[in-house]
Amino acid sequence: MTFPNPLLPGFNPDPSVVAVDGVYYLVTSTFEYLPGIPVYRSTDLADWTHVGNVASRPGQAGVAEVPTGGGVWAPTIRYRDGMFYVIVTVAMSPRGCVVFTATDPAGPWSDGTTLDGINGIDPDLAWGDDGTAYVTFSGLATGGEQAGRHLGIQQARVDLTAGKALEEPRSLWSGTGLKFPEAPHLYRRDGRWYLLIAEGGTERGHSVSVARGPAPQGPFEGCPANPVLSARSTSRPVQNTGHADLVAGPGGGDALVLLGMRPLGATQAFSPLGRETFITPVTWTDGWPQPEPVRLAARDDAVEEAFDFAGPAALGDPGWIAVRTIPAAVASVAGGRLSITGHAGLDDPRPQFVGRRQRHLSAVVSVTVDAADGAGGLAARYDEDHWVALEARGPVVTARARLAGLEQAWQATVAPGEVELRMELSPPPDGFTPAALGGDRIRLLAGGTLLAELDGRYWSAETCASFTGRVIGLYASQGTVRFGGWRYRGSDAGTRDRGDTFIP
Repeated sequence: MTFPNPLLPGFNPDPSVVAVDGVYYLVTSTFEYLPGIPVYRSTDLADWTHVGNVASRPGQAGVAEVPTGGGVWAPTIRYRDGMFYVIVTVAMSPRGCVVFTATDPAGPWSDGTTLDGINGIDPDLAWGDDGTAYVTFSGLATGGEQAGRHLGIQQARVDLTAGKALEEPRSLWSGTGLKFPEAPHLYRRDGRWYLLIAEGGTERGHSVSVARGPAPQGPFEGCPANPVLSARSTSRPVQNTGHADLVAGPGGGDALVLLGMRPLGATQAFSPLGRETFITPVTWTDGWPQPEPVRLAARDDAVEEAFDFAGPAALGDPGWIAVRTIPAAVASVAGGRLSITGHAGLDDPRPQFVGRRQRHLSAVVSVTVDAADGAGGLAARYDEDHWVALEARGPVVTARARLAGLEQAWQATVAPGEVELRMELSPPPDGFTPAALGGDRIRLLAGGTLLAELDGRYWSAETCASFTGRVIGLYASQGTVRFGGWRYRGSDAGTRDRGDTFIP
């Protein structure tokens, strides 16, 4: 049986997965967006359904004041004795390292318990044979006087009920010496404990390394073949591979679920969708895991999505997200229209914006807009300094492109009343031309009139230096703007690597 890669396309970084009674549950990072920590469900490791979000209430994540790039970093999902656990660092927030619990992964999840004494990122949760809970984490300080200091991979025994570490964290094996040892996960297998980590940074040098030892606290010896997985210094279509979690497949073998990126162009330089979730099979030799290189096998079927805002439930779809707040605090639905009242533009850290992840390299997004009482429209956002938008204000539509504080605009006048705003996105052409060396193409249209065509390299993960990905959505900068007929059509047909990867 083949499975697709990316497994979860678009802004879905830092995956963690758990298998319970033949069903898989997977979570990813969300940074400053809410609801936080999407939960995906699958019975075959191939087809996934977004069933809910862990942080569906603003107080759970506490991201209202976090700077861009902070927030919900690298959750781990685990299961024990009828209870699901998600442990995560909310970086640059008083919430710190938080453990959420639920009996149903679709929710509702608890308000979360902060673990005092765990100061770092990418926490993992495991239990020893005697039931002791261990948190293993990357010792990167994200705040205070020690901000930026990295202590390598750390571990401490914890009391999950009391919310505290039971000892001072100790240092564990931290890899081969590459930068940023992070994303530790601890597993018991065949009488040994395995420590899986990422190192090399989450950019092109990203790697997976592994060590093993007799107990959860080690001592650990590294695999002689480390790093066991990396795409660095290759021309593979999936780059930045790392931050992996090990899981048993439905056929009895093992697989790594991990993050990767799909850089475009002749030089593989620009990734519009950011970090996505991929999967690769694992075999074992002499007691060491050997992952296969991550292959690209995008789905051929086009995805079509429509929201006509026929009732309040339209915003209840778990795929809608907002910036530092929940979508229901930004938008309302009534009379077949979604309404947003704006008081700041997209350059504000808290824009009146609700959106959905761009999940395909070729996509068309459209919506009808009534801006008689305000200004707003359709936007593709990375952060407050990097976005493109079509903004209607009465009969005037302005295409805007913002890059690191620089902004350019193009205008057109359309017929009074509702206007269709449309964004068309496509990969760069093949070959070795100037256009092929850039990013994807972004075309901005109003009422069928092309206002601008942009080089998407300026709104990609590498240029924006963002941990997130492109989110396309609706916004208002002034007054009340009403929207109808959201349409998304996406396809990655034809983007495949050599051969297929098979489910283990």
